Amino acid sequence: MLMRTDPFRELDRLAQQLMGPGTWSRPSPMPMDAHREGDQYVVAFDIPGVSADAIDIDVERNMLTVKAERRPVTKADDVQMELSERPLGIFSRQIVLADTLDTEHIQADYDAGVLTLRIPITERAKPRKIAIGVGGGRKEISG
Repeated sequence: MLMRTDPFRELDRLAQQLMGPGTWSRPSPMPMDAHREGDQYVVAFDIPGVSADAIDIDVERNMLTVKAERRPVTKADDVQMELSERPLGIFSRQIVLADTLDTEHIQADYDAGVLTLRIPITERAKPRKIAIGVGGGRKEISG
């Protein structure tokens, strides 16, 4: 027998039951973190219990879409489920990417239930020095 200690867990379970599992037309959101690390943006999505082949990453223009599906685990006939709190169904997240990001060279890694995307910053968006000519000389941009 499993004991629960979180008084709000039952409310979360009820809300999930009312809304139902995520579907392709109405996916559930997935939590994410995003930060800049040197010359790239790093975005991490929490999708534990999802196999790598059930994750779909698309980029169209500047819209990044990540979809994942957590499928039910097949059980033997003599197994009786006592408690089921892990959500199943479709999870999705869309992010609008800035024009300063290089969508052609996105790297994706999936480890321990975390999908990590590394998106490089384009060369034209990086800071650069501009040389100043003296007395009508030529001006040069370096970078």
